[in-house]
Amino acid sequence: MARILAIDYGSKRCGIAVTDESQIIASGLTTVDTKVLLDWLKEYTSKEEVELFIIGEPKRLHGEASQSEALIKPFIKKLNTTFSIPIKRIDERFTSKIAFNTMLASGISKKKRQNKALVDQISATIILQDYLYNR
Repeated sequence: MARILAIDYGSKRCGIAVTDESQIIASGLTTVDTKVLLDWLKEYTSKEEVELFIIGEPKRLHGEASQSEALIKPFIKKLNTTFSIPIKRIDERFTSKIAFNTMLASGISKKKRQNKALVDQISATIILQDYLYNR
């Protein structure tokens, strides 16, 4: 089987998580500068087989799209024209808060908890794990 890759898309950087080849375990992979994300994905998919992209869908508390969605839609169009890999969206409400609380519960130092790139990576992992759990 091929991997599933999740993206927690942000205006500055994007958290990336992937599954193992058996699609059982979601693991944080890295954080990528948004400006080079498409090139990074091209390089990654040239080395690893990816069968599905999962992209977080930011929503407000009552379910309407957040302002970030305006940045994500053009990216998804580029992704669709660049790759023939299907895309699924997953509600990402509260993932950053859950990621921070996970870091806190794990005993990660205050300095590391302030690392927003790590929070983005953990958020991508949570999005991917949510997809795996509910598919």
